[in-house]
Amino acid sequence: MDRSLEQFMAVTEMGSFVAAADRLRLSQPALTSSIKKLEQSLGVRLFERSSRGVRLTAYGETLYKNTLIMRRLYTNALETIERQRSESEHGISIGTGYSTWTLFLKDFVIDHFREYPNAPINVSIGNAMRCMDQLWAGDISLFVGHQIQNLVREVDIDFIPLGMAKDGYYVRPGHPLLDQPRRINEVFTYPTTRMAFSPEARQKRLLIDGAALAPQPDRFGHAFTSNSMRACLDFVRETDTVLMHTALLAESFASDGLGQVQILEGEMLPSWLLGIYVLPERRSDPHVRKFIDLIQDGASRLDLQPPFR
Repeated sequence: MDRSLEQFMAVTEMGSFVAAADRLRLSQPALTSSIKKLEQSLGVRLFERSSRGVRLTAYGETLYKNTLIMRRLYTNALETIERQRSESEHGISIGTGYSTWTLFLKDFVIDHFREYPNAPINVSIGNAMRCMDQLWAGDISLFVGHQIQNLVREVDIDFIPLGMAKDGYYVRPGHPLLDQPRRINEVFTYPTTRMAFSPEARQKRLLIDGAALAPQPDRFGHAFTSNSMRACLDFVRETDTVLMHTALLAESFASDGLGQVQILEGEMLPSWLLGIYVLPERRSDPHVRKFIDLIQDGASRLDLQPPFR
């Protein structure tokens, strides 16, 4: 807002030039001179001066009422600009699976919200193919998930490895598998449960022809699958099925009332490579780079084996 109008408002609200000058950190002569110039530019007197201070003339009342509106509009404009800047510079749009969201992305997103409360946050939780489709379409900036095999050559997307994660096996309290360490083949004598997502036809365009036509392994060969982890947990707690998910979530599943099946030493547990997918042209963007660094820092605290070990 114009400086002379700000000074006019200060004199009006403080009731004297002395108090207004002190609030504005100006000398009284400088403030008096500025108000006189404003009055001269308008061609009217704005204040009646007396030994008790100043009061507005009818012209001053008109200017004050309208300047209040101007100040409110100016303040609203500044707030809107700040919100737009925050959205542009600090907004998050990330894809992730259930595991990485639970392990560290949740805390990162909450901390980010506290630091930038005006910045919009969008987290797409789904399987890797769904997140890849969203990344390729530009709906998200990056996503964290397991490495996808058999992508078509046209999908030119960078993959930043974070480390290898092993599978874990979880059952209800009192399940027969919990009484001693087991071999993998003993675990699979029981029906299994897994979090899985129905394949979408449009996602198949991202895979080479042979892979696109192959059955989705996460959905077949299990007694129960769901795209909801809550549904999987409910099912496992009420049956003798075994929940197959990452070993990294043992502590989280324990808080949900499940026990982890201990596997005998020497048994080869299935493992998968966790990493960050990002479009090459976005990788050097300082905003995206910041998120990548934060995700790498979060992943460094997990019990991941080095990539390709």
